Amino acid sequence: MSSADLTLSNYDFDLPKELVASRPIAGRHNSKLLVYKVKSGEIIHEHFYNLANYLPEDSLLVLNQSKVFPCRLIGKKPTGGKCEVFLLESYPNSNGEYKSLIKTSSKKSVGDEFFFEDELVAKIERIDEGNFYISFNRENLAEYLNEYAKIPIPPYIRNGESDELDKSDYQTVFAKNIGSVAAPTAGLHFTEDVFKSLQEKNIERAYVTLHVGLGTFAPVKTDNLQDHKMHSENYFIDTENKEKILSKKEIFAVGTTSLRVLESSHNGENFDIEANEIKETDIFLHPGVDVHSINGLITNFHLPKSTLLMLVSSLIGREKTLELYKEAIANEYRFFSYGDSMLILRDQ
Repeated sequence: MSSADLTLSNYDFDLPKELVASRPIAGRHNSKLLVYKVKSGEIIHEHFYNLANYLPEDSLLVLNQSKVFPCRLIGKKPTGGKCEVFLLESYPNSNGEYKSLIKTSSKKSVGDEFFFEDELVAKIERIDEGNFYISFNRENLAEYLNEYAKIPIPPYIRNGESDELDKSDYQTVFAKNIGSVAAPTAGLHFTEDVFKSLQEKNIERAYVTLHVGLGTFAPVKTDNLQDHKMHSENYFIDTENKEKILSKKEIFAVGTTSLRVLESSHNGENFDIEANEIKETDIFLHPGVDVHSINGLITNFHLPKSTLLMLVSSLIGREKTLELYKEAIANEYRFFSYGDSMLILRDQ
């Protein structure tokens, strides 16, 4: 590792706008798959539906089963001006308050109220470190959110304006536990057909839960990566999935969130998993940080200067990562959340 690997500006790259995917490809498993074999240096251009051809028999895929919830509420201030409430958590705290962000054209204060469809009213109860803790005039919001709120797609996809299609498109087929404000996008490529082909090679699945927060999209503001403070997220592994992880020698993480869970549950030599407990991680993987928990990674193509790009670089190095991205651009791969994918095989 060189000092260049710890410099933010060295994680930049030029991406043609037309390669930013605004919608998923028809038949999500039809997306392209760039396979990179680390030991041989071989690069293969494939499709995701052939994933099973590249994974070892009897190995294990670890997937994040967190589910995105509609969390963007568009309403009005008492004056009639527009407001937007972005719920950061799907459930209220012990005081009945929801942690949120609020966007309006005016200053916001404790006691302010905002009005939404079907007579829903939100009130600011307190403000803490830029977050707003708000109450609503009804107890259970789940049904309301499913009907009236918007799915929170990232701002680089159609300027962040979601529609009804995104409610299914921006969700993995195995999503189960509600709580994310962004999809674990590497999982978006999987279909039942892909799972069937994996089963034929006795490739098993284990599930973890890490609820993706807005911190995933927070820009790195320090030019020296060692000065960057990573956001914190909660994760959970139950007993059944712990046993699956402990029983397999070859493990492949599906997505950066699954890798963060696995690496946070590894002591450098063995897995050290506390099942059925909500744990917290602020792990920041980048060149210079050794990754011990996996034999490979399935991931999408990420934004320039993002912590996700740095995570991939922790596995294969910054220069190789940017080289592969250049290869993907030359072959017109689609980038970001609705884009194509890459499989990194560390032992081949």
